[in-house]
Amino acid sequence: MSLARTYAVALNGMKGDLVEVEADIAAGLPAFVLIGLPDMALGESRKRVSAAALNAGCPLTQRKLTINLSPAALRKQGSAFDLAIAIAALAAGGGLDAESAGRFVHLGELGLDGRLRPVPGILPSVMAARAAGFERVMVPHANADEARLVEGIEVTGVVSLRDAVIRHGGELTPDDTLQPVAAVPAASASAESAVQRDMADVVGNEEIVDALVVAAAGGHHLSMIGPPGAGKTMLAARLPTILPDLTDDEALEVTSIRSLIGTQIGHELIRRPPLEAPHHTASQVALVGGGSGRIVPGAIVRASHGVLLLDEAAEFPSSVLDALRQPLESGSITIHRAGGVATFPARFQLVLASNPCPCGRYGSADDECTCTPIARRRYLAKISGPLLDRVDIRLNVRRLGLAAMRGSESAGDLGSAAASSAALRQRVIAARAVASERMAGTAWTRNGDVPGTWLRTGPRRLPATVLGALDRALERGGITMRGYDRALRLAWTLADLDTCSAPTAQHIGAALYLRRGMNA
Repeated sequence: MSLARTYAVALNGMKGDLVEVEADIAAGLPAFVLIGLPDMALGESRKRVSAAALNAGCPLTQRKLTINLSPAALRKQGSAFDLAIAIAALAAGGGLDAESAGRFVHLGELGLDGRLRPVPGILPSVMAARAAGFERVMVPHANADEARLVEGIEVTGVVSLRDAVIRHGGELTPDDTLQPVAAVPAASASAESAVQRDMADVVGNEEIVDALVVAAAGGHHLSMIGPPGAGKTMLAARLPTILPDLTDDEALEVTSIRSLIGTQIGHELIRRPPLEAPHHTASQVALVGGGSGRIVPGAIVRASHGVLLLDEAAEFPSSVLDALRQPLESGSITIHRAGGVATFPARFQLVLASNPCPCGRYGSADDECTCTPIARRRYLAKISGPLLDRVDIRLNVRRLGLAAMRGSESAGDLGSAAASSAALRQRVIAARAVASERMAGTAWTRNGDVPGTWLRTGPRRLPATVLGALDRALERGGITMRGYDRALRLAWTLADLDTCSAPTAQHIGAALYLRRGMNA
């Protein structure tokens, strides 16, 4: 009887748990038993591993082989355990150095020909292995660049099971009957939009562009309501272009999320904020995440540290929109299912874009709305009050006329082009630097993340003469207490953009106007 072990990683959301893969060979009829709560895909690894080992020239034992995935009570999912199972089984049979196998974490799916295929979630898996104290990890060749993004751990990329056995000291004799295998190529990285978006493409709408700069500088949520053709989608899609590059921690988290959903990751971390724009027919699970088996992240998770654009927001079901309320406050989403619980990051900027009514012509100067008042109320009522109360900036976007377009053309002829995304991004970076300096020593870097109590107490508390308009709005019920804090955060962002040490009464008035269109 022989026993060997190696290690793999079981992912649950963004969290990885170390799994000990034990192989035991005992006397008895040939059998391959896999225990330890495997799912269906993992249960099928018995056939994949057996065929891969045979075709790689290192067949498994013809005695009774038992594979245990420990801890036994932890659910294991997916095919990334194939390599660890094969290595443990061969080590138990004496086909390779068992001590070497025990020093590695093995990740990868086996093909029937013995080649190793790339698997999703390599980046968070390697991070979990490093956190568990391991210094070496073996992954498919196609995942090697992604795994090397994690510092402090040695990464070995292998093409096939035979290659992995040789790396562990297995003495395999040349076999002319074996077909040479090539590395499984990495999947093509999903191409970002071929269109290069830039704020310089926007004609007119200077007030809306300024409001987008405020939203970007403070990390504020915003909504835009206006008729079709007013430019709501065009403006919202360009918000990520004026956001600063991601920090190292943010880039690692965003890249880990992309790895988890199976997006091919190259040799660099993702540095630009993502944009997610789900269709209005998306379900609640598609938006927040879930699934009956493996819990997968939704659009709000993929938009972490970026922008979630809900175009035609009033066409989304109310239940779908209201599912955003808790993540907007906490910056994370915890999904409970019968099979387990998974927590994902969900700190994003929400952008709602909607028509003012079903026909889209309400408020238009050159067209007549055919909707009844009750139809208009029902249409926008899908965006509930509690959700809208979490939106800092609310804009009404108007259609541009011929005069605005001709004015823009004339300005362009004179060399006075609209501000580019690069120029606006520098304003955002400068404002965030001021806020970051003020919040030094805290867990926050943006005004949009700061608790209201921190701004209303201590040295940040503003004098009553500055807060007069905000206090009156709260007193007469124009805003809620949450709205009071959000308007206060907005005022600080406006002050940072103006390089003021603290908001003035003018900044408070501007914040109220951006939030509710209320005059001071």
